[in-house]
Amino acid sequence: MTVRLKDFYADWCGPCKTQDPILEELEADYEDVEFEKVDVDQEQDIANQYQVRSLPTLVIENDDGVVDRFVGVTQREDIEEALQAAGA
Repeated sequence: MTVRLKDFYADWCGPCKTQDPILEELEADYEDVEFEKVDVDQEQDIANQYQVRSLPTLVIENDDGVVDRFVGVTQREDIEEALQAAGA
């Protein structure tokens, strides 16, 4: 099963910059998870598809669809729990 984490961000978003190091650590530790950064200013259609209204927004999905979603800066432990629930 494929597990994906989509990170919806913008370059001007201060909290997004706080979230980045947490995601970089997770990406190094979870090699089987696909991490995707989505710049909402460049890819508004994808942001609209996932109904992103605030930044940062993290969407965790697997082959069955969206498993979890976080809005705002999210701690590593919460993201790890959701990744494991998704099958990572």
